[in-house]
Amino acid sequence: MIPFTKAHACGNDFLIVAQEKTKLTEIDSKAELARRLCARNTGIGADGVEFFAWTGPRAGRIRLHNADGSVAEISGNGTRCVAAWMAETLGSRPGDTLEITTDAGLRICRIDAVRTEGEFSVDVSTDMGVPSVAPHTVRLASGEDVTGIEVSMGNPHFVIVVDHPEFTVAGKPWQTIGAEICFHQDFPHQTNVEFVRVVDERAVEIRIFERGVGPTTSSGTGTSAAATAALSLKGCLSPLTVVSPGGPQTVQWQGPGTELLLTGPATLIARGEAW
Repeated sequence: MIPFTKAHACGNDFLIVAQEKTKLTEIDSKAELARRLCARNTGIGADGVEFFAWTGPRAGRIRLHNADGSVAEISGNGTRCVAAWMAETLGSRPGDTLEITTDAGLRICRIDAVRTEGEFSVDVSTDMGVPSVAPHTVRLASGEDVTGIEVSMGNPHFVIVVDHPEFTVAGKPWQTIGAEICFHQDFPHQTNVEFVRVVDERAVEIRIFERGVGPTTSSGTGTSAAATAALSLKGCLSPLTVVSPGGPQTVQWQGPGTELLLTGPATLIARGEAW
């Protein structure tokens, strides 16, 4: 039996599995386990599995497998969910910091608030690294060009700014465009796709098509990438509220060459054992 904790950040849900409890060492074995556990109808259900190992008193190492078994460099929300699990385990208080090493590098998570009534929940501010941006135009199978911005948050993103309240692009649903661009030949390793609609200079709304998962309620790195695009291209101001279907997160970023700070909640919702 494999013990797990399930957590979510704005509805983006993850299973946290201690590495030493799995007795798995091969990536393929973890991929198969992730696919099985993340299945919505026949497994526990999740967007991914964070395999965790302690590396110090307040530090850990994680590797993320998406719901389809693929390895992702990082998930901002998944990292925050792990921070919530660590905070509960350690009895962390507001102001405490945790170090979490991902495949995209070290992320420092500061615990801003702790709520223990009912579900254990925390607010966390995470140093997400320095974004890199580049304009890019994708030609769809229909022959239409979609102009966006490539953003790296340690993992790849393609961000499209839209005006339509339904987030349509070229008259097509965002889910359809997101799927095509995610698997487009321009992105041989696939890419996350975000659709951003500016509400005002301090707020944007987004929709997310996540690599290895599909449409999701939220994404930490997607929120960060979307904010980077809005702050770079649309005259938005930091701190910026980014609202996804799962709820709001806040991004602080002062421009090229500077570190981006992402703030949002994470909640532990279940524990159990799986075969």
